[in-house]
Amino acid sequence: MSRLFLILWAAGLLAQQNEAQQNEVKNPRTSAEDIALGAKTFRSHCSPCHGLKAEGGRGPNLSNGVFYHGSTDSELLANVSDGISGTEMPGLFYSPDRVWQVIAYIRSLQADLPRTTTADAAAGKAVFQRAGCAGCHRVNGIGGRLGPDLSEVGKARSRDYIRQSVTDPNAYVAPRYWLVSLVDSGGRKYEGFLMNEDTYTVQFIDMSENLRSLPKAETRSYKVEKTSRMPSYKNKLSDTDIDQVVGYLSSLRPAGGVQ
Repeated sequence: MSRLFLILWAAGLLAQQNEAQQNEVKNPRTSAEDIALGAKTFRSHCSPCHGLKAEGGRGPNLSNGVFYHGSTDSELLANVSDGISGTEMPGLFYSPDRVWQVIAYIRSLQADLPRTTTADAAAGKAVFQRAGCAGCHRVNGIGGRLGPDLSEVGKARSRDYIRQSVTDPNAYVAPRYWLVSLVDSGGRKYEGFLMNEDTYTVQFIDMSENLRSLPKAETRSYKVEKTSRMPSYKNKLSDTDIDQVVGYLSSLRPAGGVQ
């Protein structure tokens, strides 16, 4: 009896799964016209966070087909329409048809994506280590802390964005990495990354990774530069080396998979 029960239970579960798959909501707006209209909506409402081509910015990269809060059409519809709790993602208050068009546009970006093989990622990792990048950047808990943690950079940034960061670091510098230079009343010099400031004090991480807070009234000079301390590797690495590093970094994602 128990064996028969298990067989019947498994058969019933499989039938439910098949029914759920058959009833899965599919995007009804996937024509070329829908994709073009979705692109227009995306550029006007989504690009400030996700980048003009969904390559990532303040929000994650959406062009690589990796979605961490659900990847089915119905899940994407809910995420775009209602927002994602616990994140900065707000809801897009449009009709379902218009949201479907945005989803169709995002799906269309996954065509002809460059892929990184395990061998390519390994070669890029070797260049990353050889060039001394780990001195400032951490990957999966290993490396320095002065630069951004790159453990999941492939989730949030496109290949083009990563390449630009390697060859032209000053193209965009997040406020967290603005440079602070100051001299206190005793003549001691400090340099670090701005964390916060108000009318009376400035807080920063110095180059020894110590958090410091100094009264502005006790400084002889104080300057904030919106430039990167990271050097450009445009003329330091060959084109092949840069391609490999970009491939390695774009493969870094929470699941550890290579794309």
